Amino acid sequence: MAIDPPFDDSQTESALRRVRSGETAAFETVVRGYERPLRAWLAAHAPPGVDVDEIAQRSFLAAFTRLEEYQPGTDFAAWLFTIARFQLRTETTRLRRIADYHARYGPDLLQRELDRRSDETPEMWTMRLESLQMCLDSLGDSLRRFVTWRYDEEIPLEEMAARCDRSVPAVKKQLWKVRQKLQSCIETRMATAKGGSL
Repeated sequence: MAIDPPFDDSQTESALRRVRSGETAAFETVVRGYERPLRAWLAAHAPPGVDVDEIAQRSFLAAFTRLEEYQPGTDFAAWLFTIARFQLRTETTRLRRIADYHARYGPDLLQRELDRRSDETPEMWTMRLESLQMCLDSLGDSLRRFVTWRYDEEIPLEEMAARCDRSVPAVKKQLWKVRQKLQSCIETRMATAKGGSL
């Protein structure tokens, strides 16, 4: 894992000494210096589906929180890249477990859901669609625009983020919250309608 250090060892050691003495902002120098080579290394070694930026961020965070374990005067780049290698291995293992879970249980869960849905009458589907429309109407304009952008206009998340001056993760979270709100609203309306028809 040899890399060309972004600056000489004395600069790295100086920044790390300042961090250890309480000047935490000095770690920014280390991040700026090693960010590009670390991301390049991760991009070359990461399998598809791994967010390289996320792993790099976790690696720097782990290095910062475990800085007392670093032996001054040794090879900081090797130490940092070892942390990154373990972070990458952990993420790869996590993704493999998720894929294994979906491979084992996904088809069964999908079949159960299809069976459940096929048992519903056309009237129930009509009622579900009407409930969805009412729930959409009950959303405020600011929330409804996310639904319109994503599902009516099929706007990419990046463009949505730019339009509302938010990050892509913030937009994803907002969409998740809107979907949860709609699901809860639909279930409540359906339960009420079923209760009233008994």
